[in-house]
Amino acid sequence: MDLNTVWFVLVTVLFIGFFLLEGFDYGVGILLPFLGKDDTDRRVIINTIGPVWDGNEVWLITAGGAIFAAFPQWYATMFSGFYLALVLMLLALIGRGVGFEFRSKDRNPTWRALWDWLIFAGSLVPALLWGVAFGNLVRGVPIDANMQYVGSFWTLLNPYALLDGLAFVAIFGLHGAIFLSLKTKGELAERAHKAAMRFWLPAVVLIFAYVIASYFATDMFTRLGINPGPIPLGAGVALLATGWFIRQRHHGWAFVMTSLTIALSTITVTMGLYPRVMVSSLNPDWSLTIYNASSSPYTLRVMTIVALIFVPIVLLYQGWSYWIFRKRIGREDVLEY
Repeated sequence: MDLNTVWFVLVTVLFIGFFLLEGFDYGVGILLPFLGKDDTDRRVIINTIGPVWDGNEVWLITAGGAIFAAFPQWYATMFSGFYLALVLMLLALIGRGVGFEFRSKDRNPTWRALWDWLIFAGSLVPALLWGVAFGNLVRGVPIDANMQYVGSFWTLLNPYALLDGLAFVAIFGLHGAIFLSLKTKGELAERAHKAAMRFWLPAVVLIFAYVIASYFATDMFTRLGINPGPIPLGAGVALLATGWFIRQRHHGWAFVMTSLTIALSTITVTMGLYPRVMVSSLNPDWSLTIYNASSSPYTLRVMTIVALIFVPIVLLYQGWSYWIFRKRIGREDVLEY
């Protein structure tokens, strides 16, 4: 395995970590206005992710940094081509972060409702756009011989990519509802359980619709001679098992199953791409790969040494943070702000 492949795998791992952690984070934000019947409930819901939400976003920053350093041409083409979509995502994330910090600055119900809905929008929009982005990566976008994106913002909003966006929203909503079932107490935990039950079937339908559409819109399942292969099948089995565990109220195992679904689905997409990183819909020979979009071998060697030193430290610190804040939260645990 050469260093180009090593860094492609590492970027995949970083996105898996981001989708696993920020996935339930987005799901909690999407559910906030609907599961929180009063201000105290909504404060409890926010407190479940309060100590960790900003740390979860570090995975995205790290993934973006890894792409920039290891595959600069991929970074340049993707960020220029998806520029408007990424600006919309950034604005949504800014509104979400400010909402977490500002909602308790005033007791006025209108003030708090405003920030709660901004948290909702700041969770829904990125979840949708991440699905749209990944859908376009595997479907292909117009890239010319100079590795330049020559489409528009509307090119990205094709039916296949939008279907992937809706699938992302559904699985993140399901992931977040199960997380709240594990982290809350009493009536709120019961409402989270019912929300997980409601999200499960739409998630199954949308994800399986996306898989079927992928057979017609992409070469993801056939180009490697694996059709469909154990990893996509494992993702489907884990998603189906999630429903059974929810009905049995084994929320811990249900959370493991949604985590497996997200991880194996991400691996499926990157396997379908490899060794490409962006597919050209104009000419397959113009696609960006881990070789024509990469940094120099010396840069990759230096980055590998740095990653081997610091990645374990980051993993240990984040694991410790989740352990410290592992307990359930109820209305009685919330201070009045």
